[in-house]
Amino acid sequence: MMQASRPDNSNSNVIVGVLAAAGITVAVMQTLVVPLIPDLPQLLHTSAANASWAITATLLGGAIATPVVGRLGDLYGKRRMLLISTALLVIGSLVCAPADSLTPVVIGRTLQGFGMGVIPLGISIMRDVLPAEKLGSAMAVMSSSLGVGGALGLPLSAAVAQGADWHALFWGSAGLGLVVGLLTLLLVPESSVTARGRFDVLGALALSAGLLCLLLPISKGADWGWGSGTTLGLFGGAVVILLLWGLWELRHPAPLVDLRTSGKRPILMTNLASVVVGFSMYAMSLVAPQLLQLPGSTGYGLGQSMLAAGLWMAPAGLVMMAVSPFAAKVSAAYGPKLSLLVGALIIAVGYGAALGLMGSTWGVLAFAAIISAGVGFAYAAMPALIMSAVPPSESAAANGLNSLARSIGTSSSSAVMGVVLAHMTTRLGPVTIPTESGFRVAFMIGTGAAVVAALVVLGIPARAKMGPSLVATSAVPVVDADLSKQ
Repeated sequence: MMQASRPDNSNSNVIVGVLAAAGITVAVMQTLVVPLIPDLPQLLHTSAANASWAITATLLGGAIATPVVGRLGDLYGKRRMLLISTALLVIGSLVCAPADSLTPVVIGRTLQGFGMGVIPLGISIMRDVLPAEKLGSAMAVMSSSLGVGGALGLPLSAAVAQGADWHALFWGSAGLGLVVGLLTLLLVPESSVTARGRFDVLGALALSAGLLCLLLPISKGADWGWGSGTTLGLFGGAVVILLLWGLWELRHPAPLVDLRTSGKRPILMTNLASVVVGFSMYAMSLVAPQLLQLPGSTGYGLGQSMLAAGLWMAPAGLVMMAVSPFAAKVSAAYGPKLSLLVGALIIAVGYGAALGLMGSTWGVLAFAAIISAGVGFAYAAMPALIMSAVPPSESAAANGLNSLARSIGTSSSSAVMGVVLAHMTTRLGPVTIPTESGFRVAFMIGTGAAVVAALVVLGIPARAKMGPSLVATSAVPVVDADLSKQ
C-alpha cells in the first residue's frame, strides 16, 4: 500500500499552529457568555434558572458530539469532520448574534458546543500527518488549547461585553470561526488513515440519549432539586439506556465505541483519570473568579471587576500552554504515565497552596498558575496514553471518548462546587454570598480530587516511552477496523 506523505518541518509548524488555533477557538465558546451571566435574564427576557441554559447547552452539546464526531472522522475523514464542526460553531454563532430571546440562544449555543469535536479530531490528524519527532509536543499543545481558550476567553469576553453591545461577542466568534475554517481548508491536509465499516446510527442515538439523561441532571440538579422526580428519573434513565447501549455495542460488528478496546486497562484508567482531572481543572475556573469578585468588605473577597478578574486568571492559561512542550519531553523520556502522575500531584499542590494564598490577587494568580501547570502536564499526557493503546483507524473515536470523560468531569465539578458554594453562605446586605469556609472547602475538594487522580494513574500499566512507534502504523492509509483489532 501507498505510504502516507508527511509535511516538512516548516509545514508541520503551520499545521500545528492552525489546529491549535482551532482548539483555542472552540474552547473560547465555553466561557463566551460567562461575563453576561448576571444580565442574561434581563437580556433574554427570562428567569435566571432558564437563562443558565445558555451555558448548559454548550456543555451538553460538546459532550454528546465528541464521541460521535470522532467516529465519523475515523470513517469519513478527520479534516472533513473538523471543517463540519467548525461550520456548526459558525452557524451557532450566527444564530445567537441577532437573538434577543432564550430559544435561539440555546439553539445557537448547542451548535457551538458541537464544535468541541475539533480538539480530538485535531489530535488524531496530528498522529496521521506529522513527523514522529514533532508529534508529542504537537499533541501537548493541542490538548492545552482547551485550557488556554477558556482562560483567555473570559477577559476578552468581559472586555467586549463591557465596551460594546453583547451581540458583538457572537458576531466576533462567527468571524473567528470562519477564519479558522478557511485556514484549516487551505493548510491542513486530510489524513489518509481511515477505518472500514458503516456508521452505527442506533449506537450514536442511544449514546446521545444516555449522555443527555446523565449530564442534564448533573448540570441542573441544583435548580430542580437533587431528590426531585425529574432528577432521579433522568439518572435512572441514563443507567438503563447506557446499559442497553453497551450491550448493543458489544454485539455490533462496527460499533460507535469499541468497548472491548476501551475497557482495556490503559484506556479505562486513563479515561477515569481524565474525569477527575477535568473535575479539578473546572473547579479552579469556577471558584477563583468568584473569590476575586467578592467585595473587599467581606474580609476575604478581593473586590475585582469581572474584567479585572479575567485578567488575573488569564496568565494561568498561558502557563498551561508554556508547560505543555516540556511535559511532552518528559513523556518522551520517561513515558506519558509519569507526566500524568506529575500533573495530578502538581494540581494537588496548587489547591493546597490556595488555602494559604487566597487572601490576595497575586496569591490567586500564583495558585491558579500552579494548578494550570499541573493540568498542562496531565492534558499533554492523555492523548499519548490513549493513542499508544488504539490502532490508527480508531484514534479519533478514542480521543473523542477521552474528551467526553473530561466533559463528565467538568459537568460534575460544576454541580459539586455549585452545591458547596450555594449552601455555605452568608448575607451581605440584600444578597447571599459564599462564605470563606465555603471557598476553603471547595479548595480542599479540589485537592482531594487531584489525589484521587494520582491514585488512578498508578493503576495505568507501565508502557514504553513515546517515540516513532506511536505513529509508525499510520504509514498504512486505509485500515480495516476489524482486522486491526485482531
